Amino acid sequence: MVLVAAYAAMIEAKALDTITPDFWIPAAALGLVFLGLHLVIRWLAPYADPALLPAVALLNGIGVGFLRRYDLAKATPAEREDLAVFAGTGGRQLAWTLAAVVLAAALLAILRDHRSLSRYAYTLGLAGIVLVMIPAVLPSRFSEINGAKLWIKFGGFSIQPGEFAKLALLTFFAYYLVRKREVLSLASRRVLGIDFPRGRDLGPVLVVWLVSLLVLIFEKDLGTSLLYFGMFVVTLYIATERVSWLLIGLILFFGGAYLAYLLGSTVGGPFANFYDRAQIWLDPFAEPYDRGYQLVQGLLTLGTGGLFGAGPGGGQPALLPEVQTDFIFAGIGEEIGLFGLSALLVIYLLIVERGLRAALAVRDSFGKLLAGGLAFTLGLQVFVIVGGISKLIPLTGQTTPFLSAGGSSLMANWLLIALLLRVSDGARRPVTGGGGPAARPAGGPPEQLHGAPTEVIRP
Repeated sequence: MVLVAAYAAMIEAKALDTITPDFWIPAAALGLVFLGLHLVIRWLAPYADPALLPAVALLNGIGVGFLRRYDLAKATPAEREDLAVFAGTGGRQLAWTLAAVVLAAALLAILRDHRSLSRYAYTLGLAGIVLVMIPAVLPSRFSEINGAKLWIKFGGFSIQPGEFAKLALLTFFAYYLVRKREVLSLASRRVLGIDFPRGRDLGPVLVVWLVSLLVLIFEKDLGTSLLYFGMFVVTLYIATERVSWLLIGLILFFGGAYLAYLLGSTVGGPFANFYDRAQIWLDPFAEPYDRGYQLVQGLLTLGTGGLFGAGPGGGQPALLPEVQTDFIFAGIGEEIGLFGLSALLVIYLLIVERGLRAALAVRDSFGKLLAGGLAFTLGLQVFVIVGGISKLIPLTGQTTPFLSAGGSSLMANWLLIALLLRVSDGARRPVTGGGGPAARPAGGPPEQLHGAPTEVIRP
């Protein structure tokens, strides 16, 4: 939070040519919120990984600081010095942070053992599918923003149900694959040193592939489709240790995306939106003031930032469309440069690495798949966003975890961190002396939760 306060001071010094007396208040408010969560973790999950909360808190604080910077950029010169620290997008993000942290603390209080989630796996799977489908079936005026149907809008409020659906679906994937991994690990033939599964075992992958293509077509978003399919295939790889599943997944997804592109160029209809996005991605400078405007401005913003950036408060974020949500990584990059963005990516990498470490250390198979899937999902979401704004892949409607404005993304990702904290607490809990069994959190032995003895899979 000291770094966040220093960041806020530098923003005001550059944007206002002065530092107001209350620049430190947002950082102090965040500090109290995160201190409260720290105490909750020490009470409810004392063995949880201590690196997760500080890393996420830093990202969240930088996000709040940049959104305050965005509010200053939108205000007129006469309004800037009198702009209250709790006003505008930055003030709302502070309120959403409080709500998200309270929700994460509540999850830790309710969920004392991650294995108890397996009791509700099928219910969560059904809930996840419903949450994914709702924006697709709603009329565009209630669900579409910037061409992607990912929201539910009513009045002046909007929610992105897919952010919560990914957690529910991942829990179901982990439970299903624990039960079916022995069958899915069977090989039918060996090609170039790689064992491929039997044809009859491709059913679950084909079903999830079909659902991801429906998301791509009817919700008009490549990132969400890739996120759902990617987290299933990687969880399947963790469960079976078969590289062939990764190869099959890549071939299926990119083959389906290319087929959707071809159909968009010939048939149109529901495939037309994806075709248009792919065309913008292939050559955004063909129409730099029309369809390609947002991507072109994002690329120019990153180019303007260079290696070291214009300094906090020295950029022009108001010129970049949707800089507070989809393009916040580019807006921050203009001010902190490639070196600063690399530092942010290292923080994300640290969170993912600690999640994978919890997956390796936890003693039950369900926890391994759950933690590994959660960590990979966070990393894949960052890849999809950064890939979109840097023109590596077509633009998506995803938000940058913990940085972008919006309550849905912030709450869902704090819930993800709470689940990782709970799994890491179970993984790091010490073993009792005298060669006895591992001390387990409350909730009963794994046999009572899974209906079968716990099996440990190799990392």
